[in-house]
Amino acid sequence: MSRTPRKRRSTYRVLSALALLTLTVGTVTACSDNGSAPEHAASSPATSSASPGAGRSGVSKLHMITNDGHRLAFHVTQGNGHTIVLDSGGGEDSSQWKDLVPKLHADTGATVITYDRAGLGKSDVVPGPWKVESAVSDLKSGLEQLGVTENVTLVSHSQAGEIANYFARDNPKMLSGAVLVDANLPQFFTDEEIPRLVAASKPQVDAAKKDPDKPENRQLISTAEGFAPAHQAFHEVTWPDSVPATVIVSEKTPFDGSPVDAQRWRDAAASFTQDGPDRTLVTAEGSSHEVPKDRPDLVLKEIADLLATQH
Repeated sequence: MSRTPRKRRSTYRVLSALALLTLTVGTVTACSDNGSAPEHAASSPATSSASPGAGRSGVSKLHMITNDGHRLAFHVTQGNGHTIVLDSGGGEDSSQWKDLVPKLHADTGATVITYDRAGLGKSDVVPGPWKVESAVSDLKSGLEQLGVTENVTLVSHSQAGEIANYFARDNPKMLSGAVLVDANLPQFFTDEEIPRLVAASKPQVDAAKKDPDKPENRQLISTAEGFAPAHQAFHEVTWPDSVPATVIVSEKTPFDGSPVDAQRWRDAAASFTQDGPDRTLVTAEGSSHEVPKDRPDLVLKEIADLLATQH
């Protein structure tokens, strides 16, 4: 592992076979958004169901959250004090983190929350284009209904980096820090890069339309619409200086077959880190884009290290 040291507050702070729309291992998935600001819809109280033994320390409990007319599955492993929220990459549901949750809970003692974004896992399908403002609203509403309004460490992989950037911009007081795991960052989506991604993703989008009911295909189709304007807007989003962030970038990047795009991905991570205080850049040596699978030890360490700086 190589590391760029965190700046102190006092000093201030695809392209071969893959496109950025298809960044999840083994599936056709989406890493996209719509770039407008969140609209927070009215929501109803959460309901929950428990597996045998749920409620005991280290056991996950399912809570069904209602927001803007649809239901979302939030899985809560109760701890003490701090809350860690794990947000999955494009096309992935909360099961992406199933092996990490018990270790993270045991190591930190924190409450650990995973959830299924709309249309994935146990959550309802929402017709129409996938929009980041809806995803941010779902996450915020779910946390609020669970009584979580502060001291949150957000851990976001791939597409979830877009949700994290908008969420942090609009709700900085809810967050005590973030770990961005090979995540989509605004600096990557330049006017030069966006058309390359749109062109490269077209074959995957066309293939997905042949089986549109498959969840990951459905997400790809919905998120492909309006990709360029959405990411032009995302490029302008800035991370708040008040929220510390660790950026983990994979050694191979999502663009292992394209040196140009791979370097741009690395440069975006470096630029994000340099653009504000309390940001650390970490390289996941030997890892593909699937850092949570390839290097769970590193993800655990960086979360624990970030938590340690907050006490």
